[in-house]
Amino acid sequence: MKYEGVLYRPPSEAYSLIIQVTIGCAHNKCTFCNMYKDKKFRIRSLEDIFKDLEEAKIYYGDVKRVFLADGDALIVKTEDLKKILLKIKELFPSCERVSTYGAPKDILNKPLEDLIELRKLGMKMVYLGVESGSDKILKYIKKGVTAEEMIKAGKKIKDSGIKLSTTLISGLGGKENLKEHAVESGKVISEIDPDYLGLLTLMIEKNTEFYKEIKNKKIKLLNPVEVMIETKILIENTKVNNCVFRSNHASNYIPLAGVLCEDKQLILETLDQCIKGQHDFKDEQFRAL
Repeated sequence: MKYEGVLYRPPSEAYSLIIQVTIGCAHNKCTFCNMYKDKKFRIRSLEDIFKDLEEAKIYYGDVKRVFLADGDALIVKTEDLKKILLKIKELFPSCERVSTYGAPKDILNKPLEDLIELRKLGMKMVYLGVESGSDKILKYIKKGVTAEEMIKAGKKIKDSGIKLSTTLISGLGGKENLKEHAVESGKVISEIDPDYLGLLTLMIEKNTEFYKEIKNKKIKLLNPVEVMIETKILIENTKVNNCVFRSNHASNYIPLAGVLCEDKQLILETLDQCIKGQHDFKDEQFRAL
């Protein structure tokens, strides 16, 4: 099997078999992201996808997890996704989970009944990049959806029985929108009530619109202490039931982890220590994607 271009996957899919169902991202307009800028979006043929799966079977034997790349495999017709999931079941009988990134528009375009069918065939996790709960920031970064649409997409995944992992990006609104980004993001996550919430910290990628905005001084980046202040406001405004929280990505200044309904106070106390200068931050040279 041969991959096209650079592959991206969530940290929790480090040991998964990665199969490119699409090449690139259909939206591909987010101003902060350079992940798929070198790829022209297309959906791969079932023939090529099955060939990759069959070659993987020969090379790896059985696998426990499969991740469907690139940016938004849910854009594929449900009937074709069902065929892919059935092929995975046939070749990898011990597979416990198939997962994928889910662009909000792709989720909204799928009937709930289709998502339920996909879940029954093995689709157990969808990763939704919420990025921010602020309509102002979502528009600014050209995410292509409103906060309300993001909530509807997240709830639809939850209603289907598929596990939902969401991500936010701290610092995305700059200094000017620190409080709005934190408060509105907390509201959206509270409405969705996802199974997992991952908090990344903004990394500036060259050759993006966001980089140009910074160079032109149209947006001021947060320093590490301001990131902690923003994170504290976010956590204070997030009310969820059984959501696993992680902020231990390579981009983050400090590691944070817990179940929000149980460990919220402990996380807030850690953030207070950071704000008061009682915790060392990761050096910039060690922050990387």
